[in-house]
Amino acid sequence: MPEPKKPEEKKEEKKEEKTTPKDNLVESKHSVRIGGKVVKYTATTGTMVMKEEVSEKEGEADKPRAQIFFTAYTKDGVKDKSKRPVTFSFNGGPGSSSVWLHLGVLGPRRVVLTDDGEMPPPPFKLTDNQYSILDETDLVFIDPMSTGFSRPVDGEKSAEWHTFSKDIASVGDFIRLYTTRYHRWLSPKFLAGESYGTTRAAGLSGYLQDRHGMLLNGLMLISAVLDFTTIDFNLNNDLPYILFLPAFAATAWYHGKLNFKAPLQTVLKEAGEFAKGEYASALLKGAALTPEERASVVEKLSRYTGISQEFIQRSNLRILDRHYFKELLRERGKTVGRLDSRYTGIDRSGVTESYEYDPLFSQVSGPYTAAFNDYIRAELKFETDLPYEILSNKVWMNWSYEYFQNQYVSVTEILRSSMTFNKYLKVFVANGYFDLGTPYSATEYTFDHLGLDESLRKNIRMAYYEAGHMMYVHMPSLKEMKKDLTKFIKDAS
Repeated sequence: MPEPKKPEEKKEEKKEEKTTPKDNLVESKHSVRIGGKVVKYTATTGTMVMKEEVSEKEGEADKPRAQIFFTAYTKDGVKDKSKRPVTFSFNGGPGSSSVWLHLGVLGPRRVVLTDDGEMPPPPFKLTDNQYSILDETDLVFIDPMSTGFSRPVDGEKSAEWHTFSKDIASVGDFIRLYTTRYHRWLSPKFLAGESYGTTRAAGLSGYLQDRHGMLLNGLMLISAVLDFTTIDFNLNNDLPYILFLPAFAATAWYHGKLNFKAPLQTVLKEAGEFAKGEYASALLKGAALTPEERASVVEKLSRYTGISQEFIQRSNLRILDRHYFKELLRERGKTVGRLDSRYTGIDRSGVTESYEYDPLFSQVSGPYTAAFNDYIRAELKFETDLPYEILSNKVWMNWSYEYFQNQYVSVTEILRSSMTFNKYLKVFVANGYFDLGTPYSATEYTFDHLGLDESLRKNIRMAYYEAGHMMYVHMPSLKEMKKDLTKFIKDAS
């Protein structure tokens, strides 16, 4: 008889132990010469674990939810931190990392481009940034969720952070945590944002104040957009057609498309007066416009934009931004840029209604991406196999503005309230004349309609540069920005 089979021994299943996410930070020492003086500083870079309260039960620990990547620069030898400002910086998108402000204007290292901001032949390189503001303020560059190396912890989904409200809260909570851990509560505090980063900064001025009791000294808004009504071309919104016109005129002037000669400032003044006067009145009248009035508007629109009268007639006096990018230099086979209309691009077809790519982005994306990926590892010694998300279209395309349901996105009331509650809050706004993404005239309109009490208007300062959205890629503008930002920080501190 065969021997009976022994019962199989049950193998113990090994349970995978979940590791608790931990901060991953690296420190290194450096120096840079700014304004002829050597500044020694400590760089701290890596990810900080962000936790959230999951239960009101006493004794229960908060749950790790995200790992936010940042790079901080602090000046060495500072004994009294209460006299040393700290600036928290981020870019926009939404979906952009902080690399542009970091390696373009504010940080101690800078991507090398030509003086006009053109891309040099690869391979690319970094250089010391003698126009950094590190001599005036410590710097903390924050990459919001799904940008840079910022990711949710295992088991969490990043989409939750891709909303206006959650983005403000997560960045604000990071600022609160950094301020606490690095003992900066008594330091003068600033926010520096670019593009959608200015929307975030204005929102944060309210969130930090209301949620954490943190009052700011100043906001540095670079290529600002606080009210999307001013830039959203829509059938029922004539405002952008009016507010983009001076920037269209600047673009036509730069490319020699005006049929008259005049200095840039003269062109801008005339175009601005026409836009807010006769042109705005014409759009308001609509079909009630007389043939004589219409003919006058068509002639002047063509005069200041460089676009043919026939095209303006066919477009019913309204030139869409995407049409302008393509139409201005169509006969030359070129397009002009949205972010900086000094730049030109080449499309496959000359008959399409909008361009294939933004010419500025084609000049900066390669140099900034290569430079950062090398810099963070070779100089700052932070190692990871994750891709650094410079600019995520996935985030931008799926961003939720549910907070503003059935209305245009606007943070103007948050900013007005913050500046009223904190009468010491100062705002610096950097504008590029050739910016067709967030044109300077739209920004002026926004601040003119902020509803701020007259006694507080002196807390706002506007600066203008002969460049575009990223005005700091233009060397003469970078030098001017250094002076302007330095004065602002000193005055607001």
